[in-house]
Amino acid sequence: MGHSERKHALLSASSAHRWLTCTPSAKLEDQFPDTESEAAAEGTLAHELAEMKVRNYFFTKEFGKRKLNNAVRKLSENKLWKDEMQGYTDEYLDYIRNTALSLKSAPSVRIEQRVYFKEYTLADPNDEIEGSGIADCILLYGDTVHVIDFKYGKGVPVSAEENPQLMLYALGAYQAYRMLYPINKVRLTIVQPRLDSISEWECPIDALLKFGEHVKDRAALAVNGEGDYIPGKEICRFCRASAQCRARAEENVRLAFFTNKLPPLISNEEVGRYLEKGEDVAKWLENLKEYALKECLNGNDVPGWKAVEGRSARDWTDMDTAFETLIKGGIAPEEMLWEKKPLTLSQVEKMVGKKDFQEAVGKFVTKKPGKPALARDSDKRPAITNKVTAAEAFQTNN
Repeated sequence: MGHSERKHALLSASSAHRWLTCTPSAKLEDQFPDTESEAAAEGTLAHELAEMKVRNYFFTKEFGKRKLNNAVRKLSENKLWKDEMQGYTDEYLDYIRNTALSLKSAPSVRIEQRVYFKEYTLADPNDEIEGSGIADCILLYGDTVHVIDFKYGKGVPVSAEENPQLMLYALGAYQAYRMLYPINKVRLTIVQPRLDSISEWECPIDALLKFGEHVKDRAALAVNGEGDYIPGKEICRFCRASAQCRARAEENVRLAFFTNKLPPLISNEEVGRYLEKGEDVAKWLENLKEYALKECLNGNDVPGWKAVEGRSARDWTDMDTAFETLIKGGIAPEEMLWEKKPLTLSQVEKMVGKKDFQEAVGKFVTKKPGKPALARDSDKRPAITNKVTAAEAFQTNN
């Protein structure tokens, strides 16, 4: 079955971060169609390419170079195909290959393996989809089960630490292979090449099984649509009910219009809290506008609002003939109609590949400091300040 043809469970591993916290959300969003955005479709295409490369490396006899090339050629005909996918999926393969080569003996490799965690999500044993998920790659070696996930998104880095999606996959892998391997340790990895991010985390098997018991408790509420709604930026991000969810609406209205008798100036501590809470208010308004536009375009009334045609943009119907007319008529010489400019540094790097780029011209590249930007404490970049340190002051004076 192709990646794009796969159905998602009510309590899916990919949405576990949501239903484990906001238990009624699973049943609530189940009322809405599971549509795929262009970014998600692009990610699906990249996943298919990544799977083929890993399969070719570890199972060359069954999926050799010719099969790989034919499959890649077919993928490249997709309208969402971009040549840069080759480099990013190579990074994913490199991580798995280097991990395997670093081991004392060859690991057992499972690619795009469906794993079952029905015992924990209380799913129907006869339902193929519910209580299961497909792990991108599983390595089994020594006393370790290693779950590796490829994420093509470039929005925000995803951490492997206590990641519920990967922990559910690990539970499924443990259930499947515990009789064959002496599994005592779990290792989770998320490879997100477009953000140059590889996140890793380990835990003993006891910690994973304790998580499994927590899942059972939360799943018992989620499957019945029970428990408390707990709206939040990360919880609501991809929830299909987010635009119409009453709990989210009330929480954001409360945050946006909360007033009380407080000092006239807010403290830095309050600034930090308001920035954190305000992010979801802005996102909620964006979701609300998207929903209202869709309703208006469907002919439904949203009092006070309507759909209109946006600002139009002009384009050529026949650029070549237009340019030829300008040149032959002496209105504009050909050299004025074309702009010649070099590729950007990033475009050149993607074209030739990171390794060759670094070896050939890395010495000609310098990294200028970026414009100061506000980020969360969890951001891996170091904090900066305009305040001059004693060492800098001493250096300046000398």
